[in-house]
Amino acid sequence: MTNIRRIQDADVAGKRVLVRVDFNVPMKDGVVTDDTRLRSAMPTIDHLVDAGAKVILLAHFGRPKGTRVPEMSLEPVAQPLADLVSAPVEFVGDCIGDDAASAIADMDNGDILLLENTRYHGGEQKNDADFADALAALGDIFVNDAFSAAHRAHASTEGIAKRLPSYAGLALQREIDHLVAALDKPERPVIALVGGAKVSTKLDLLQNLVKKVDVLFVGGGMANTLLNAQGVNVQASLCEHDLVDTARLIFVAAEQAGCQILLPTDVVVATEFKPNPSTRLADVNDVQEGEMILDCGPSTVVSLVMAIGTAKTLIWNGPLGAFETPPFETATITAAQHTAEAAKSGALIAVAGGGDTVAALNMAEASDDFTFISTAGGAFLEWMEGKALPGIEALREDAASAAETV
Repeated sequence: MTNIRRIQDADVAGKRVLVRVDFNVPMKDGVVTDDTRLRSAMPTIDHLVDAGAKVILLAHFGRPKGTRVPEMSLEPVAQPLADLVSAPVEFVGDCIGDDAASAIADMDNGDILLLENTRYHGGEQKNDADFADALAALGDIFVNDAFSAAHRAHASTEGIAKRLPSYAGLALQREIDHLVAALDKPERPVIALVGGAKVSTKLDLLQNLVKKVDVLFVGGGMANTLLNAQGVNVQASLCEHDLVDTARLIFVAAEQAGCQILLPTDVVVATEFKPNPSTRLADVNDVQEGEMILDCGPSTVVSLVMAIGTAKTLIWNGPLGAFETPPFETATITAAQHTAEAAKSGALIAVAGGGDTVAALNMAEASDDFTFISTAGGAFLEWMEGKALPGIEALREDAASAAETV
């Protein structure tokens, strides 16, 4: 995954550089409420401006499904971005066509132009050849800086990369380098923490991880299905009973790969799933009729902390209990804080990703001390599943070289 072309190796002076960014930002009443994704694009934008490129930004916003939805325009992003770069950012109400071409023709070196939502065109998500041609006609060089969209074979992520000399931006490079260091070329031992509600949503993930890591801890509702596969009666807990045979195969694969699977041994249970209900601490083999497992117990957390303490690399996806409903956040927060302390001290490389994971780590006030936290969502999960990401594959050195001959 590391044999990709990087923007540092490109001569961009005076060139029209099309940059795919992730500006799918939170917005309310036409106002950007969180500029994190804008800030993540700053290193690449600054690099290109300083190098004398004409910077042309491509992005999607929401799911307009090929139609012009006014509430999904990127125009409100232009001023917040201009405030960050301390320079004007021009906006054009389309991402292809005469208006876009005319605005680009008027650009000076170092100028920044934001084009309208690529998903206003149906050809974007279909990776339509004519639409990709129209995008590519606007630039001399393509830079992908949106890892969060790299798992989609869209025109602005993969199609355009097959038509222009293409490179990875600095934010995308940072994401890839950390993920490779965590799973493809890690310092061992490696422990993975996987949580969430259902095994069915993470079968590919579990099957890939048992081949890659030394220890796999499974928490959350997912753990109930694996416990049930071992003969534990989880009573009223969330459990995918139809996947018990599949879960058993995961144990077999782990044994063959030399991966140790850790599951909760004690749990916090309740008969009602609501904030602050009456709870009971129970051994996993002593869950009573009508009770639901909603968090790991203290003995499990101690064992997990000890396992983390022996690891050199940690990968985390998914909360370990129903963390959004008190008091079932305890295990997740305790593990997050311990991991953060180990990472801050330099004893552990800690990489995490996924929407619920990020929210849980923020709740634990542990995010700042993790080595790296991916906000890419689906792309992060597919990478952990061992799947090829089209937007990244198109940036590989052999693929990029082929594009230059087109």
